[in-house]
Amino acid sequence: MQTGTILIGDDQRDVLEALELLLRPEGYRVETATSPADVIRMVGSMELDLVVIDLNYTRDTTSGGEGLELLEQLHAYDSTLPVVVLTAWASVELAVEAMQKGARDFIRKPWENERFLSVVRTQIELGRALRRSRTLEGENSILRGDAEESPLIGESPAMRQVVDMLRRVAPSNANVLLRGENGTGKGVFARALHASSSRASKPLISVNIGGLSEGVFESELFGHVKGAFTDAKSDRIGRFELAGGGTLFLDEVANITMTQQAKLLRVIETGEYERVGSSQTRRADVRLVSATNAALEEDVAAGRFRQDLLFRLNTIEIRIPPLRDRRDDIPALAAHFLARETKRYRKNISGFDAQSTKAMLGHSWPGNVRELEHAVERAVLLCSGNRITTSDLALQAPAEARLDDLSLEQVEVLLIKKALARYDGNVSRAAGALGLSRSAMYRRMQRYAL
Repeated sequence: MQTGTILIGDDQRDVLEALELLLRPEGYRVETATSPADVIRMVGSMELDLVVIDLNYTRDTTSGGEGLELLEQLHAYDSTLPVVVLTAWASVELAVEAMQKGARDFIRKPWENERFLSVVRTQIELGRALRRSRTLEGENSILRGDAEESPLIGESPAMRQVVDMLRRVAPSNANVLLRGENGTGKGVFARALHASSSRASKPLISVNIGGLSEGVFESELFGHVKGAFTDAKSDRIGRFELAGGGTLFLDEVANITMTQQAKLLRVIETGEYERVGSSQTRRADVRLVSATNAALEEDVAAGRFRQDLLFRLNTIEIRIPPLRDRRDDIPALAAHFLARETKRYRKNISGFDAQSTKAMLGHSWPGNVRELEHAVERAVLLCSGNRITTSDLALQAPAEARLDDLSLEQVEVLLIKKALARYDGNVSRAAGALGLSRSAMYRRMQRYAL
């Protein structure tokens, strides 16, 4: 049985009674109002999951003006409260105007019961997800991340455990190692750590350290002086110096060579380094946050990663759960991405229909949050209505298809996913198995959002 409280605003008693008969057997608590003033009063005095309003309350008018004005007031009062408009005088122009003023969906009288119930279920679920994400962002500074572009969203048990750890660790200067599969959002977690630390007013500098070649590693991290090598036409400040007083985020740390590991270890242990071509010793004042998707213990056992460096990097280790282990967070994440992308592409899309929500909850998400983000963006671009459908999402499981039914791009994605799974997310080993260089592998992973 569904649960939730719904307020219905309509000046026709037969409409109110019919909707009560429809909704109460489904487990909903139904409140009714016969005027815009009553709707406003009741919204301000009780907890509601959904408001359904008529667009006309004066019987000799059909303009929808009263309902549109009420809609604006409701949206201004609480933008997270889903409002569905109901009218016998539906038109494309009126529907568009209602959506622009904040309506989540639009239903014409006489309604179809299944359609009505589907809209109610979907909008209550999305409304609750949006409110949860707003609450988490507002009450827990650790969830704010890098402002509204990348908040940490979720209240699943797996997510709550991580957030609790972040909250406890953030105020310290301890080095943190973030571990998790590709696409789980390790960079977002790093930004959340920095934003909640005592170093928040200082820079957060990020570098994909695993993608640096031997020739530029020292220059990128420590800087160089003019004339240090052929192309050094001026002094350059390195990442350690740029992050002075703040946080340095080292992404893909497992993929650096043994020589690079020794150079990194030295600055971590002593806090000292020199720019390339200079004998002047400088001191680093940074907090290190590192990230990897690799099984570092296996790399240590195989002689590919220094154990002493691992000890220095993971004073605190935090494992980021894959999206399949935090499915309760999918609606909230999808709602966040939808709000961002509809604003970006200037499209009037009120939410996801029931089938698309079910499809998202059932998908395996091998690309994790990054894959969900790209799926929602693609759906917004493809959507021709006011709600995302399963065809807009176009979620596929290429591993279950025959190879001769797949495009070259789909085959490449399939092989990359299989290689990453075979080597537990170790990019270097997966690239070697596919006959690719590490940089070529990263380019493909970025292209396919893996």
